[in-house]
Amino acid sequence: MEIHINTGNGMDNKATLEAWADAEIRRTLGRFSNDVRRIEVHLSDDNSGKGGADDKRCMIEAHVIGHAAVAVTHQADNMDEAFRGAEAKARRALDSAIGKLTDRRDHTSIRTEPEIL
Repeated sequence: MEIHINTGNGMDNKATLEAWADAEIRRTLGRFSNDVRRIEVHLSDDNSGKGGADDKRCMIEAHVIGHAAVAVTHQADNMDEAFRGAEAKARRALDSAIGKLTDRRDHTSIRTEPEIL
């Protein structure tokens, strides 16, 4: 599973923030590694450091194999809360999307069931 961390302009400590986000994604979403090809994390400060309520934003996009991409966004007062909120939403969305794929794979159709004579 590839992980790409993107930080917006005006973000402080980009290298530290990117390393931390990468480690957290691997820890919390690593169990989806067989079903997810790539995860992209976009961290941004909507007001470019001027402050304000809910001006930090995290968008996580997971590219599920054989399924449409799953994207979630969370905004908060600080980057930690924005990241953790998006991470929780991504975990729930992936549980749902991958669960549906698994359910679909495990069902048989009347067209594929063997005939009983």
